[in-house]
Amino acid sequence: MFSSVAPLARLNPFYAPHFQLAQDGVRKRTEPAEAPTSRRSLAAASAAEEYSCEYGSLKFYALCGVGGVLSCGLTHTAVVPLDLVKCRMQVDPQKYKSIFNGFSVTINEDGVRGLAKGWAPTFIGYSMQGLCKFGFYEVFKILYGNMLGEENAYLWRTSLYLAASASAEFFADIALAPMEAAKVRIQTQPGYANTLREAVPKMFGEEGIWAFYKGVAPLWMRQIPYTMMKFACFERTVEALYKYVVPKPRSECTKGEQLVVTFVAGYIAGVFCAIVSHPADSVVSVLNKEKGSSASQVLMRLGFKGVWKGLFARIIMIGTLTALQWFIYDSVKVYFRLPRPPPPEMPESLKKKLGLTE
Repeated sequence: MFSSVAPLARLNPFYAPHFQLAQDGVRKRTEPAEAPTSRRSLAAASAAEEYSCEYGSLKFYALCGVGGVLSCGLTHTAVVPLDLVKCRMQVDPQKYKSIFNGFSVTINEDGVRGLAKGWAPTFIGYSMQGLCKFGFYEVFKILYGNMLGEENAYLWRTSLYLAASASAEFFADIALAPMEAAKVRIQTQPGYANTLREAVPKMFGEEGIWAFYKGVAPLWMRQIPYTMMKFACFERTVEALYKYVVPKPRSECTKGEQLVVTFVAGYIAGVFCAIVSHPADSVVSVLNKEKGSSASQVLMRLGFKGVWKGLFARIIMIGTLTALQWFIYDSVKVYFRLPRPPPPEMPESLKKKLGLTE
C-alpha cells in the first residue's frame, strides 16, 4: 500500500525529499527533531537577524495593526458592490429579490457607478476596525496566554483564541460604528446622500451623535461572534492542516506554501463566520436605515425567516473576504519580517506530567 502512496506523495507541492513514510503511518524526519519552540524562546529568537522586532514588542503590535488596516480596509472596499446589494436585499426584499436581480435593479436605476456607493465610509470604517481587531488580538492573545501559563495556554488554546478575539472586537466595533451607520444610510436610502461628506452632517443634524452609535450594540451582536469564529476557527484549521494535510512541518515549508495554507484556512473560517453572524447583520442593516427603531423591534418584525435574507450573498462575500484578509495579514507579517509563531505544540513539561516522554 505504501509503495503506491509514495509516488503520489512526491507529486504533492509540499513534498520534501528528507521526509519518508513510516510503516505505522507516522511521518518521521531523517534528521534529529528540534525541541518545540516555547514562548520565551520565540521571544528570544525574534531578536535575531531573521526578525525585524521582538515578539510582543510595541513595534510588533503596531505592524500587526498596519496589517489589519490593509487586510480589512482593502478587502471590504473591494466587495462594496456585493455588500450594497446584500444590504438592499435585507432592507427591501420585495424590490431586490435576489443577488442578480439586485445588481440589475441597481444598475438600471443608478448606473454602474451606483454599485460603488458607500465606498468611502467602508474603507475608513473597516480600516479602523482592522487596526483594532488584529492589533488588539495579538495583544490579548499574548496577555491572556501569559496569565494562563504555558501549559494551560496550550490545553485551553481554543478558549484563549475566543477570549482574545472577543476582547479585540469589542473595541474594534466602537471604531467601526460611525462609518458603518453612514455607509448603510448611503446604500439603502435612495436620495438621502451620495457621499460621506453629505451623509455625516445630515445624520448629526437629525439625531445627534446617537445616529452614529445606535448600531453599536447590534454590531457587537454581529461582529463579536463573527470574529470569535474567524480567529478560533482559523487558528485550529491551520493547526489541523499542518497536522493532517501538509506532509511536512511549517518550518520546512516555503513562505509561498505557508500563505496557501493561510488562504485555505481563512476561507473555511469565513464560511462559518457568515452563518454565525448573519441574523445580527440583517438587524444592523434595517436599524441603521430606520429612525427611532430598536434592535429588539427590528428583530421581532423580521422574524426567523427575515433575518436569513441575503445569506448566500454573505457567504460568498465573507468567505472570500476572510480568506483574503488572512492572506494579506500574513503577507504583511512576512514582508515586515515579523515573528510568526508555528502551530502550538504540547510543552515538554506537560508531556512529562502526562507520561508521554521519559
